Amino acid sequence: MSESLEQYRQSIDNIDAALIYMLAERFKVTQAVGRHKAEHALPPADPGREERQIARLRQLAADAQLDPVFAEKFLRFIIDEVIRHHQQIREG
Repeated sequence: MSESLEQYRQSIDNIDAALIYMLAERFKVTQAVGRHKAEHALPPADPGREERQIARLRQLAADAQLDPVFAEKFLRFIIDEVIRHHQQIREG
């Protein structure tokens, strides 16, 4: 294997690790949000917030030269998982 390919792969591995740690931090915060919503009898989902977030992140993706459709699919997956967690917290 070439040295260049190995360097690319090391960079990818580092980025993947950073993504995992960032997702873990995001989910720690969303778990706290879920507990807050449950304590205050708020619904697990907030469609207005979700749409604003998707629009904002689609624009960020476009600015970063990342496919906005891909970014939306990725974010939608995360949002759906967060809502599922919020429902579980609410059901207790």
